Amino acid sequence: MNLELKKAIDQISKDKGLDRDMLIDTLEDAVRTSVIRKYGETIDVEVSYNDETGDIQVHQFKIVVDEVEDPDSEIALEGARELDPSVQIDDEIGFPLKVTDLGRIAAQSAKQVIIQRMRDAEQEIIYEEYKDRIGEIVSGIIQRRDKGGWVINLGRTEALLPKEELIPREHCKRGDRVQALIIDVRKEGRGPQVIISRSHRDYMAALFRREVPEVDDGTVQIMGVARDPGSRAKVAVLSRERDVDPVGACVGVRGARIQNIVQELHGERIDIVVWSPEIATYARNALAPALISRIVVDDADNLLEVTVPDDQLTSAIGRKGQNVKLAAKLLGWKIDIFTETRYNEANAIGRGLEQVASVAEVSMDSLVSAGFNTLELIRAATDDELAERLGISASRVSDLRAAVNLLSPVSGESKPESGEDASSPASDPDNPGENGD
Repeated sequence: MNLELKKAIDQISKDKGLDRDMLIDTLEDAVRTSVIRKYGETIDVEVSYNDETGDIQVHQFKIVVDEVEDPDSEIALEGARELDPSVQIDDEIGFPLKVTDLGRIAAQSAKQVIIQRMRDAEQEIIYEEYKDRIGEIVSGIIQRRDKGGWVINLGRTEALLPKEELIPREHCKRGDRVQALIIDVRKEGRGPQVIISRSHRDYMAALFRREVPEVDDGTVQIMGVARDPGSRAKVAVLSRERDVDPVGACVGVRGARIQNIVQELHGERIDIVVWSPEIATYARNALAPALISRIVVDDADNLLEVTVPDDQLTSAIGRKGQNVKLAAKLLGWKIDIFTETRYNEANAIGRGLEQVASVAEVSMDSLVSAGFNTLELIRAATDDELAERLGISASRVSDLRAAVNLLSPVSGESKPESGEDASSPASDPDNPGENGD
């Protein structure tokens, strides 16, 4: 009775969390491989493990023949009847083969196969476990630095925290406990590679699910996250219940909930934004704390033209453009920001050009296509340039010049003669110069 083998199988199954039947199958396959390696590929053997005694039994099978040509696969009738008196020609007969006959080399080979199979099985179990945990926060101890980042001991396996997935200016040292988000699990030759991140936007969403019960149960839904890791982030939220304030739920009493998240992210500033299906309203919320005067939505180009009071420009853009960049990333739209002064100037020029085109009976499209998108450019052009680029007659050129000077006369000057330079931009009321924006 081989109780030691039985005990070893039980212990490995318990310690490694491996299926016991799988271990027995692996053991049987390993012994069979060793027998075939010793006696040749033509040998037909069957290996079975006796779970009660812990013994391994190996049976060799041969075909009963009158005259033996292949001793590995055939047995003479006379010899076969010594084992089984009722056997007939062409029957298949099995007889035991002692495992001890395998010898030291065969036994070592079996051991290596068992170890490799066990390792493969354990790695497969780890892969299956962690691939279903993508998007989950895990905690581990920093074990060592790797060329690609830091190796984190998670207990059952190791994870890699790449340098680019760290929060900028974050310092790590061996022995520190760190938590991060599982973002990928890859099958590699050495075993499954778990990739974790602290800078991923989903890590912030996962922290909100952990710290805010209303987010975890779905009462408050996170609609989007935009991060500049370690510096600032915007999180869009929506309440599924009318009486639940999504911002208040995320901030918590005296800011307790949001502070836990900020502390974990080393002081990263977090703006909670109320999501809206109306893109203009959503944009107003996303650009806070800046006050917005008006928003023009260009669906075709996925563009928002935002106008703010002159004193709100710095707040709307943010330090190094951070506020508007995060808002654009959160919305998934391009955002152009103008001050009130610049907006009014641009509109005044546009209205003046439209009036001139109407009076002179020249289309706006023709003027813009020809490169005359301001009154100054029309004034600066010669009669020949206007006639050639717009494709109009000399009389129509005169009408155009008269309309320009009638609707937007040059300050302090009489109507310019044909071919003369128009007034300078600084004196043109439709182009008052830079606004400082």
